[in-house]
Parts: sequence; C-alpha cells; structure tokens
Amino acid sequence: MNSSFKFISALCTLLIGSHAFGQYTDVINSNRPGASQSAFSVGTNVLQLEVGPYLIDENRSPYPSFETKGYGIDFALHYGFFKEAFEVNIQGRFQRDTKTYNSPLNIEEDRSNFKNLNLGIKYLIYDPNKNKEEKINIYSYHANRGFKWRHLIPAVAVSAGLNFDSKNNPYTSASVEGLSYRAALITQNNFYGGWVFVTNLMMDRISSDQQDFHYILTLTHSFSPKWVVFVEKHGIKSDFYADNLVRFGGGYLLSKDLQLDSAVTFNFKDSPSVFGLNFGVSYRIDRHRDEPKASKGTSAKKEEKRRARAQKRAKKKKVDNFDEN
Repeated sequence: MNSSFKFISALCTLLIGSHAFGQYTDVINSNRPGASQSAFSVGTNVLQLEVGPYLIDENRSPYPSFETKGYGIDFALHYGFFKEAFEVNIQGRFQRDTKTYNSPLNIEEDRSNFKNLNLGIKYLIYDPNKNKEEKINIYSYHANRGFKWRHLIPAVAVSAGLNFDSKNNPYTSASVEGLSYRAALITQNNFYGGWVFVTNLMMDRISSDQQDFHYILTLTHSFSPKWVVFVEKHGIKSDFYADNLVRFGGGYLLSKDLQLDSAVTFNFKDSPSVFGLNFGVSYRIDRHRDEPKASKGTSAKKEEKRRARAQKRAKKKKVDNFDEN
C-alpha cells in the first residue's frame, strides 16, 4: 500500500512540475469510439462529454460453458483548466446482462454494476511540434508531403486516477472493494495525410487484489474533414481476466463541436468469445481562449495588461480626433 502511495505521489509531482502545452483544436477531438486516450488534453475552459450505449454477446465453450447477453453505456467527461496540457476527467462503464450457464437446469444470473468508474487527471509532458513551424519547400511538391523522420517522435502524456469499486461486483474479483489506483503512459504520433497512431500502457486497480495491465494500440485515419476510421488492438492481462480484443469503426463530424460514431469489438478465442457493437456521441462546450503570447522578457499577465492599455489609448485617441473634427 505504501509503495502505491509513493508511486502516485511521484507521478503527480511529475505532472505539476513539467512544462508543456496541449493542443487545443478548432474542432472536437474525441477519444471515441476506441478505448485509448489521446495524449493531448481538450484545452482550457473546454468541457467535453463522450457517451455511447453498447450491446454485448459473450459465449464460453469450455467448461463451465455459458452465454452472456446484455447492454451497457460508456461515458467520459473531460475538462481542461489550469494549463493547456492539463485535464481532469471522469470515465466509466455500466453494464447490465444475463449470464446463462449451459446445463440441464439452464441457470440464469442477472447482473448489473459498474465495470469501471474512475476519476483521473492527464498531463502532456512533451510535444515534439511545440514552437516548431513546418517549412515549405517551394521547389518540391513531394518534399512537403513526404515522410519526415521527426514524425516518429511521439507526443508523450501521463495520467493517474482513482478507481471506485463497490462490494460484490460481479465484474471484478470477489475481494476487490473500495479505492484503487490507475496510472498510464500515453504516446501519440501525428503523421502526414491524416494518420494518427496512439499507444496506451496502463496499470489498473493498483493496490488491489486484481491488478490489470492494459496495452492499447490505435491507428486512425481521416480521409476527409468529416470522416475518420480506426482499428485498435486491446490487450488485457490479470489473474482475474485476460483477453486480446480487436475494434474497428468510424466517426462522423456533424459540426465542429459534435461527433457521431460507431464501432465493433471482437476477439479470437472461446473462453469466452466476445462480440460487441456500440454507438456514441461526443459533444463539447467550448469556452477556450488562446493564452496571450508574451514578448521576450515579459510575462503573459504583463503582456495582457499592456494590450489593454494600448486599446484604451486607441479609444481615447479616436474620441480626441472626433472632438477636433
């Protein structure tokens, strides 16, 4: 337990002590419909909701064989504040299903609970494109659109959070209850042509009797300003459950603050086999304002005050000129 607290404390120190800038975008940048997190925050004064219902069908062939059919909802709420690179978020998944054991008695078990519920923070600690401008080669069309080695350097973010698990949760180990911890390392490569590659390495339920390791590899491609498709590999390993899931799907940008999406999830085993279908929506309330750029040797606050004084002088000059006329 003490080592877990030390780990979380060290990670939080890294979050607060690092200097980086996030990447606010003019259009919504949702994590849906995949399971991975982007390295970038939503931006200061941006509140973003991501939610979607799903259907699930699981079948186990080896003994004890069973079939599970149900539905649920994924949700996430992100809010950026303090710095462009920082966000706080709430993420969860609630499921209700019926588990039927294949036996002469056909025993049914109705279940419902949160599969996960997490309060967390995320911080971008490195952005390879920060303060860098893309130089245009006026002599070569292909040079401007070709592969560049620096695109292999990813943006890097870290996240940490608290899990909340209730007693007698059918989706966790029997001994799991109360608070546990989550920590993740996130990388993101933005390639030319609308290709993005995201990796998540996460330890979940740290300090509990069910410590889960997740790795998620997501490749997305936007082939138009409105449409994006993705494919994803999600590996899970713990003493309670292990799986290798594959997802693919797409999203459609309905407006700059609203996205619709859908995806399919499946695996390649029978202990159990998994098939899922989800639909979702992402919406943001955008109150973002660009931070004023400070002149050399001038703080941002002083620069903002200087601009305000300049505007007042301009208004006064305009009034004086009017009086003279």
